[in-house]
Amino acid sequence: MKVLLINGSPHEQGCTFTALSEVAVTLNKNGVETEILYLGKKPISGCIACGKCSGNGHCIFDDKVNQVLDMLDAIDGIVVGSPVHYAAASGQITSFLDRLFYSGSSRMAGKLGASVVSCRRGGATAAFDQLNKYFTISNMPIVSSQYWNQVHGNTPEEVRRDREGLQIMRTLGMNMAWLLKSIEAGTQAGVKRPVYEERVATNFIE
Repeated sequence: MKVLLINGSPHEQGCTFTALSEVAVTLNKNGVETEILYLGKKPISGCIACGKCSGNGHCIFDDKVNQVLDMLDAIDGIVVGSPVHYAAASGQITSFLDRLFYSGSSRMAGKLGASVVSCRRGGATAAFDQLNKYFTISNMPIVSSQYWNQVHGNTPEEVRRDREGLQIMRTLGMNMAWLLKSIEAGTQAGVKRPVYEERVATNFIE
């Protein structure tokens, strides 16, 4: 079992990384392999709706989106982390996730999803809600915690003093490990994954 944690902050080892690391340590203690992927500081292109990914499953912009697409078959869960910018997720991770889910949505089904946000003071629940929408449109069960998955602080040191926030991260890690093991046990017992109907797409003028 493996979980990919995506750091959408411009700071490689800042507040978002501190929160994701707390989740990763708990997953590791529960026998789940983890990898933290830092998106970096370079600009990430948004989706240009060219549709090329529908043919080969890869984005025309060859960056970390394609790196994750190549890893998908080996990943059982995804935790997306972002700082709060104007009550929303960072531009970096928004562009990244738009392209990742547009090109790989059909391969996301059944994987566990969770989001983590870091903020100084406010806007956390709005950003949290934004990130969870990628999962709910892709047949991905969302992993919750004892409270909304957020930490507060302006520096990693301040986040480490957010005792409740760090406990939320640990609870999230425990819940994700438990669900992964439950799915594995169910699969071994013969429980089959859902077989979905052919997708119907309509618009509001029909």
